[in-house]
Amino acid sequence: MPQVMNGQDIQRAVRRIAHEILERHRGAESVVIVGIHTRGVHLARLLGELIAEFEGVEVPVGELDIADYRDDRALRPIHGAAVTEIPADISDRSVVVVDDVLYTGRTVRAALDALSDLGRARQTELAVLVDRGHRQLPIRADYVGKNLPTSHDEVVRVRIPPVDQDEGVWVERNGAA
Repeated sequence: MPQVMNGQDIQRAVRRIAHEILERHRGAESVVIVGIHTRGVHLARLLGELIAEFEGVEVPVGELDIADYRDDRALRPIHGAAVTEIPADISDRSVVVVDDVLYTGRTVRAALDALSDLGRARQTELAVLVDRGHRQLPIRADYVGKNLPTSHDEVVRVRIPPVDQDEGVWVERNGAA
């Protein structure tokens, strides 16, 4: 199972994304960052910490549970109770949705549906650590840590503390553990 990013690579990519967000928005005053459970939440928190470090501005960072919005609920068992917690009103703000891997786009579609129930953002953007291609929906990321072309029989595994003991990104054949 080849490792394609180590912990330092992830940190570097997230730092770059934080700078890109600040550049595009000319600061962070109107930005809200929302992570998709599970690893997207930890990446969102890291982005928020970095933006605060760079700008001296606390950016609201929230977490989004999309389980009820998925179109494949029958195929994917729900693992425990995740929560949706957005510490600021998203109305008329720029919301950056964060996830670890962008694949078919279905998770992002579910996130957009969940966000629309919370308010009407001025703008919604997507930041992902890895974009592996193979979209089934017309969705693209605004901020990408690494473009990683994969085949359909491969799985991208992102491991991030504190969810995981190690940190990195691996590509493995489907069915390999």
